[in-house]
Amino acid sequence: MFIAFHFRVPPSNDMDTKNATSLTKFVLAGLTDQQEWQIPLFLVFLGIYLITMVGNLGLIVLIYNEPHLHIPMYLFLGSLAFMDAWLSSTVTPKILVNFFATSKMISLSECMIQLFSFSFNATIECFLLAAMAYDRYVAICKPLLHPVIMTNRLCIRLLVLSFLGGLLHALIHIGLLFRLTFCNYNIINQFYCDIMPLFRISCTDPLINVLMVFIFSGSIQVFTILTVLVSYTLVLFTILKRKSVQGIRKAFSTCGAHLLSVSLYYGPLLFMYVCPGSAQGDDQDMMDSLFYTVIIPLLNPIIYSLRNKKVINSLAKMLKRNV
Repeated sequence: MFIAFHFRVPPSNDMDTKNATSLTKFVLAGLTDQQEWQIPLFLVFLGIYLITMVGNLGLIVLIYNEPHLHIPMYLFLGSLAFMDAWLSSTVTPKILVNFFATSKMISLSECMIQLFSFSFNATIECFLLAAMAYDRYVAICKPLLHPVIMTNRLCIRLLVLSFLGGLLHALIHIGLLFRLTFCNYNIINQFYCDIMPLFRISCTDPLINVLMVFIFSGSIQVFTILTVLVSYTLVLFTILKRKSVQGIRKAFSTCGAHLLSVSLYYGPLLFMYVCPGSAQGDDQDMMDSLFYTVIIPLLNPIIYSLRNKKVINSLAKMLKRNV
């Protein structure tokens, strides 16, 4: 979860903060206030959510039921599908409800839970993408040692460390949020509870919180991006050394889905991170967040299924057995 540099702290003073009543409910601005768009957008997002859940949960069931897919690559892929389904369920149902809700209110506790879930998911997905990149590096650059290095035991350890890292990262930011007070302004200019819009409406100076987000989130992003870049740079050099056209095509086919998923995942975050402040900043953040939280969980199972022959063949076999 990157930090956009167009952060603005609302003016306040200590005396007003002490005397003000703390707010316990917030208003989510939502995607649109125009009535004629409510039903069409509801149907679009409902369709996206249903396809997302069917795609990701179906991929998990497929990997679970096919013994030959019980290898690190597909264990990581199944975990990624699980996190995508969770992330979509964290954000999209609230969007659907708010299309017809009059108040669009969310309590402080609900906001904290949604923010925790989002931060937890985002962190784990970063680690999963890095682990998948390392797995592809070992498989292509050291094919003879791949079964020895990338064992299921190591895979499970990486998954456990990813979940623990996501849990710790989310708890740090949720814990620091309790030092903030919200007293004058309760409209969150977002369709879900995100951490930066909360900082903007805080009556307490959120400088410490911003610093912690920058340190922890920045470190996680730098580490995972460098892991992906180094892994695929080494993979690229190894592929170019091969003279077999079939081997090069197979390697590119194997890595293509993961590279596309990584690009889609980090693209909006990097754009938000380097984008300077502007009058359109909040709207741009909302569009980037929409792509990140709704569209990517929809695209990931499609990308990995269409570009993976093992997944397609396993799906065909499972359908043939059960239909």
